[in-house]
Amino acid sequence: MVITWVYRSMRRWGRIAKFLSLFSLCLLLAVSCTPSPQPTTPNSSAVNTPAGDGRITIGTTSKPRTLDPADAYELASLGLVFNMSDRLYTYEPGSTEIKPQLATALPKVSADGLTYTIPLRQGVVFHDDTPFNAKAMEFSIQRFIDNKGKPSFLLSDTVDSVKATGDYELTIKLKKPFAAFPSLLAFSGVCAVSPKAYEIGAGKFQPNIFVGTGPYKLAQYGTDSLRFDVFDKYWGEKPANKGINVQIQTSPVNLFNAFKTGAVDVAYLSLQPDQIRSLEAGAKNGNWQAITAQGSVVSYMVLNRNQKPLDQPEVRSAIASLIDRPLLNERVLLGQADPLYSMIPTTFNVSQPLFKDKYGDGKFEEAKKLLTTAGFSQQNPAKVQIWYPASSPTRSLAAQTLKSLADTKLDGILQLEVKTVEGATFFKEISKGLYPVALLDWYPDFLDPDNYVQPFLACEKGSETKGCEDGGSQTQGSFYYSETMNKLIAQQRKEQNPEARKKIFTDIQNQVLNDVPYIPLWQNKDYVFAQKGVRDVKLDPTQNLIYKTIKK
Repeated sequence: MVITWVYRSMRRWGRIAKFLSLFSLCLLLAVSCTPSPQPTTPNSSAVNTPAGDGRITIGTTSKPRTLDPADAYELASLGLVFNMSDRLYTYEPGSTEIKPQLATALPKVSADGLTYTIPLRQGVVFHDDTPFNAKAMEFSIQRFIDNKGKPSFLLSDTVDSVKATGDYELTIKLKKPFAAFPSLLAFSGVCAVSPKAYEIGAGKFQPNIFVGTGPYKLAQYGTDSLRFDVFDKYWGEKPANKGINVQIQTSPVNLFNAFKTGAVDVAYLSLQPDQIRSLEAGAKNGNWQAITAQGSVVSYMVLNRNQKPLDQPEVRSAIASLIDRPLLNERVLLGQADPLYSMIPTTFNVSQPLFKDKYGDGKFEEAKKLLTTAGFSQQNPAKVQIWYPASSPTRSLAAQTLKSLADTKLDGILQLEVKTVEGATFFKEISKGLYPVALLDWYPDFLDPDNYVQPFLACEKGSETKGCEDGGSQTQGSFYYSETMNKLIAQQRKEQNPEARKKIFTDIQNQVLNDVPYIPLWQNKDYVFAQKGVRDVKLDPTQNLIYKTIKK
């Protein structure tokens, strides 16, 4: 899939919501991992919350850039759009399996995998009383593509045409088969919007309004607050609360203090790791509630196969053997992540921890043997630079920890040099091949294993000799090229049978294990804090806080 990489990288590299500001941490700080609470809040009869008008006050530091779903590509915007809208498909909390929402069933797919026929729900109206039907859904999807907003490539690269083929039937034809297409239709921005409130045309956005079909209507949109009122004509289950007040705090410190003083019912995005640790301790003492959920954001190490000495597979394997994920989780992440042993996170049942089986954690003797086999020694060490964006204290500490491991455990055979550069420059230069090793995170566009594989490993133009010249692995900085991998990616994109597709993903993960173009590091956890008496706080798998279930 061709991608608008600047938009994607700014979103994925820029939204480091969980692990900011670790300046005060000592390199050798050690803490124990905290147990993972249940993904929803327990019932509680105690009340320690703001005003009892039935409305829920949510505190956040995430300030939306726009409310127009055709241009929303940051979590701050998408989380708000998500709660005011309906998509054709959505996710159950805690599950990556999609279910119908405005659709009434999963799509009927043609034998060639190109045509998706979708039956639609009747009796739905928009917030402005416009009836919802197939024409309205056709309008919404066509607008998402034609207005050319930041996320438009998600559908423009894939969809050939979208047509209302009945009053409540939508037919979408693809440019080429793509088994994960229904997951794209669950993306928050691909929601139904009123044809009366919006128009189609490049750049014709409405950043300050929202008119959809969801359980809440936008009542107020200010620079530091929003107000959602319950939509009384909503077709589905009504919200458990009387409305939502969103307070946008100017800093994590202000959010932390607002929650501790009870000024907000729920705090979500973005607290610093030390604040999360403090609030978790308070929750254990019964002061409030801590809710965690497995996240979908992952962190990797990129290895540039066009840079010496990383052109030697033994060196890449040695670095994989050096990585000590439990140590990184303890000293860098304060236990607020999970070690990751596959390109595909454990969110998906196709994920297999193959890196754990082959490379383990901190296998220093094996790393030394591999480096020696490659011709390196104390007198002739392998020298490798690790780069990261200057805006990421987490990656700074991770890089320093890895350098310390190499210095103290590998007898000088591997010398790591830590380098940093301003974020915009980092994003621009990584695709030019300037960085031997880079540390990155990945925020998925949609929840399917393909989105953790194709953007990293696919290459449209290249060779085994020169590496990738144009494609996903080039934009990510590894320059990995494998004709076998290209074929495997194409196969899983076409395969509709889940078990057959799972087998292909196993082959993909084994290929990565042997070639080591990337090294998986950790998978994030999402944290929400709620006052006592606040119930049913849930996250969906795409990091969205679900407003309509919250009550007190």
